[in-house]
Amino acid sequence: MPNIDATAPAGPAGFNALGAAGAEAGLLACCASPVFAREVAARRPYRDLAALESAVEAAVLGLPWPEVLTALAAHPRIGEPPRDGGAASGATGPGADGAGAAGRDAAGDGGGPVPPGAGGREASWSRREQSGVAGADPAVLAALAEGNRAYEARFGHIYLVRAAGLTAGEMLDRLRARLRNDEETERDVVRTELAGIARLRVARLLEDPEGTA
Repeated sequence: MPNIDATAPAGPAGFNALGAAGAEAGLLACCASPVFAREVAARRPYRDLAALESAVEAAVLGLPWPEVLTALAAHPRIGEPPRDGGAASGATGPGADGAGAAGRDAAGDGGGPVPPGAGGREASWSRREQSGVAGADPAVLAALAEGNRAYEARFGHIYLVRAAGLTAGEMLDRLRARLRNDEETERDVVRTELAGIARLRVARLLEDPEGTA
């Protein structure tokens, strides 16, 4: 990961000690919106994890929708492994209207660009967060793939859920419930899920601000 100070300790002090580029690179692994990363990095120093988590949540919830789409493009589909540093295969790119999402196969190629700094750490965290799909019933995985396609056809972007601690069946139940949302309601849900993921990841970031683990 580029421009990250080599001597930064762990914890808030380590994050506060990073240069601007290093802090933003780490934050991009938490939420791949450059606007988010710049805003949270610029508000340093943070006295503790709780203060940083509050700033992360506020920044994500305040993102304009095109920036949310930028962040979504770095997430793999539920049930799929990360690809290209975490990009969702076939996911709608930033700012796109989703016209190409309908009928797109869950294993297809494409997707938006991953911002610099998202990299392998984001992919590693995605795999850990989606561990609930490992060894899941093939019928549940097939239903998730079908649900992913239906969701993308309806909303024009990938289905995002804070997957940590959820089983594959629970992720599927939430997907099916959210398909009943209107677009405005679902955008609010997406922002909330994205903020939850970012809060979880920033705690991991403080364990290793340099990205060496």
